[in-house]
Amino acid sequence: MILWHYVALLLLITVQIFKAQSCDEFTDLDLSHAIIGTTLKTRLLLYTRDNVTCGTLMSHTNLSAHPQFNLSRPTTFVIHGYRPTGSPPAWLQNIVMMLLARDDMNVIVVDWNHGAANVNYFKAVANTHKTADNLTAFIQKMQEQGASLGSIHMIGVSLGAHISGFVGANLNGLIGRITALDPAGPQFTGTPPEDHLDFKDAQFVDVLHTDIDALGFREPLGHIDFYANGGTDQPGCPKTIFSGGSYFKCDHQRSVFLYLNSLNRTCTSKVFPCSSYKDFLDGKCLDCDRFGAAGCPVFGYDVTRWRDVLLRLNQTKTYFTTNKVSPFCMTNYRVEVVIWNQDVHRGYITVKLHGNGEEAVATIDHKAAQFKRYTETKLFAQFDKDIQSVRKVSLKFSTGKVLMPKYKLRLLRIRLTHLERAERPLCRYDILLEENKEVTFRPIPCEESNF
Repeated sequence: MILWHYVALLLLITVQIFKAQSCDEFTDLDLSHAIIGTTLKTRLLLYTRDNVTCGTLMSHTNLSAHPQFNLSRPTTFVIHGYRPTGSPPAWLQNIVMMLLARDDMNVIVVDWNHGAANVNYFKAVANTHKTADNLTAFIQKMQEQGASLGSIHMIGVSLGAHISGFVGANLNGLIGRITALDPAGPQFTGTPPEDHLDFKDAQFVDVLHTDIDALGFREPLGHIDFYANGGTDQPGCPKTIFSGGSYFKCDHQRSVFLYLNSLNRTCTSKVFPCSSYKDFLDGKCLDCDRFGAAGCPVFGYDVTRWRDVLLRLNQTKTYFTTNKVSPFCMTNYRVEVVIWNQDVHRGYITVKLHGNGEEAVATIDHKAAQFKRYTETKLFAQFDKDIQSVRKVSLKFSTGKVLMPKYKLRLLRIRLTHLERAERPLCRYDILLEENKEVTFRPIPCEESNF
């Protein structure tokens, strides 16, 4: 009996080793390859729910050689960007697993690392069109064997976003969806639509911008464009060059991690259509009536719930803010303040929400707000977490002027309205705020006349 168990264990180990050996991996290159230069090869690695962690290298011409490739299922292509050191993207396995956890689909990782790993960025850019032509031919084979172009979703990162666009253009904009994660800016900015991703390249195009002042593309490209934190400096990313390589790539890479956050439903980021980030921060863009009963769209994988209305609107530019680390999404409130000081005061407000042992903080400091007697000042507060049941609220007023006399702000009323949950606003009346001193109170449901 002991011998039989031993034999069975050996067989199990042998099977596991065989399985491990039969998995195809993303090409792993190093800096020497990037310096010497490589010849473009496009490898397609297939993952399904039957082989979530074990890629299968696909034939470009004989699709029947892969029985697990079911053309009746939707297919998502994941396309990486520039790889100056040749290493595989750190996020690759996570996005594959999260996509397959969401839906029963074919996930194809497009490994063009042999064309993307080059210290000469211009060579990598030149290879984007060649990679797109290769993918176009493969998708045409899929179409010949019964696949619907409308069931294809391409997720492209940086240069991969433009590759997705070129493929879509080659197929007359008939593929179902392109998701572009911080499309590359250098060598694409200022070019005509046929030379970069464009909203006409697919039936639906959604684009995330996180580094528009450096590596990313600044202008809108999709049916909906998301500008996280204005599309520039991402919270938690290094501010100085002394942080090394992270200083250059952190903002750009954040696009992928924000998208992963939307895939695993850690939390939901509501976005607000607006003409500028300044107007968004000023709270001038909190009205989402144009989207009907569905309200404001959400960022990420699930934005397709708003697809029909977004297609009618043609191109929509939206903004949202994030935390420094996952979960990235923030919670939005409208804060309305009425004072009864005789003099006009300018300053900043910090709001804290307390409940169930947790605390959420919003500091409204992008510019000094103006508070005028009996005039409602509307502020946009973005909290680092969502407190489900607010028990207490803390307020602090500051002018930011160290050497000036301290002011007192006499609040006739403050009202806090949750922008994502349909619940009664919270109010408090007759509060005295001394500059730089925190005041804590219990809010009460607002009176009907204040709605």
